[in-house]
Amino acid sequence: MMMGMAMALPSDAQILRTTVAQGEIEGELFEGFALYKAIPYAEAPVGNLRWKAPVPKAPWKGVYKAKKWGGRPYQTVDPNQNGNDIPLSEDCLYLSVETPAKSKNEKLPVFVNIHGGGFATGSYSGTQESFVREGIVYVSIEYRLGPLGFMAHPEASKESGDHISGNYGIYDQICALNWIHNNIAAFGGDPEKVTICGESAGGISVSILCASPLCKGLFRGAISESGGSFCPVSSGEGLSVGIGATTSPYKVAEKKGLDYQKKLNAKNLKQMRKISGDELIKAGNGIQFWPVVDGKAITGDIYKLYEEGNYNDVNVIAGYNSDEGSLFVYQMTMDGYNGMMNSFGPYAEKAKQAYPATNDQEALYAVQDIFRDTAFGWGTWAWANLQSKTGKSNVYMYYFDQASQNSLIKNSRGATHVAEMPFIYDWHWGTMTEAETHMAQIMPQYWINFIKTGDPNAQGLPYWTTYKQGEATVMNMHNGFHLTTAPNQKQMDFWEELFKGMRK
Repeated sequence: MMMGMAMALPSDAQILRTTVAQGEIEGELFEGFALYKAIPYAEAPVGNLRWKAPVPKAPWKGVYKAKKWGGRPYQTVDPNQNGNDIPLSEDCLYLSVETPAKSKNEKLPVFVNIHGGGFATGSYSGTQESFVREGIVYVSIEYRLGPLGFMAHPEASKESGDHISGNYGIYDQICALNWIHNNIAAFGGDPEKVTICGESAGGISVSILCASPLCKGLFRGAISESGGSFCPVSSGEGLSVGIGATTSPYKVAEKKGLDYQKKLNAKNLKQMRKISGDELIKAGNGIQFWPVVDGKAITGDIYKLYEEGNYNDVNVIAGYNSDEGSLFVYQMTMDGYNGMMNSFGPYAEKAKQAYPATNDQEALYAVQDIFRDTAFGWGTWAWANLQSKTGKSNVYMYYFDQASQNSLIKNSRGATHVAEMPFIYDWHWGTMTEAETHMAQIMPQYWINFIKTGDPNAQGLPYWTTYKQGEATVMNMHNGFHLTTAPNQKQMDFWEELFKGMRK
């Protein structure tokens, strides 16, 4: 155990029954800690509440038993996500709390997990004893996904008092954070010591929440693993930006919603509300439902908001992996590569210089790296640059480059998507080398320290300095830990120039 880390020992004297705003609630003992598996933070978004902002949960009578996981939101099957044995249900707005506290007065730091899955799959189920054992309250939240979570529609906009629609999954996350702020003290947590964290779509969510005025005061720290929503707002027309996912104006999203309605053979929103969740997901297969700029939760181009200093200025850890794209791009030819390069129009030659290829293998690597940088890398780099210039809080950036047996793809060029998670969260499915075992001891301590203090550093750990553009301040995680300048700089410069041109 690293020096300076206080360990909370499991005990039977846990908070197994407490009182929240809605009433009395009971959890169970799990691995020596109190676990509340399914706390409803909002009413079930069913019937007329489908495609509406979440409604905070009303008070209940008696003692609510939170001893069984709540339903997973309707989604396509993803074998890489946990919780696949939990039934799918529209009744899915739950969160879990795992706490080491023995008293409501302990004021422990709180870690809030927002799961990934491309805003289309995933589950909040699971626990995190390795953090809880260190005196941290672990919370994981569920939110609506796919068309049920992110479809905008003119009729739904008209129903809304704000005349907007879509982003229901983001509003779910905000509703959950408000519930946590108001109730986590009942579990021994401190509402002023909340850190939000997510990977992939969870990391993108974290960046959106950091930029949302609706989240002011709801958390003091943020961790984004392979996320960041900083690409220009896409109109769906004009220059292609490769394969990075971007937000869009809600009017563009509303048009997509009408196209989806036609695919369902429905005459109106009323009919759409009568269609089963299974049918909705099946019809939505192949359609990317994504957060939209609605002027309320997402008020504009997040890059510009950060340029203006218009965001929640909290301490941040943000990073990405060296071979993220290998999980998403499996094959490519020179013809396909050339077609993609030509789609960059006036930037085509610069794109080829940033991502050169002379044969099919190099073409595959180039397009994988384009995916890495548009979906994860450039957004992380831009976030670090912008906040380090316009903010006052600490920003720490990392680059995970450990190709291990714990990667989803073996024998990759580097660290694939998700590859950092086994090293942080004490779970893995492959053997670790001696160096990797050492890394898996250090990385969780960085995260735990940050959750507790806003600073990943502690005595006995390789020092991680705050980010400064152009300086050796990025923690490069490869067979150990060493500080370097930001990686893939030529590629970052290319996207910076291209996106700047798109924003004019």
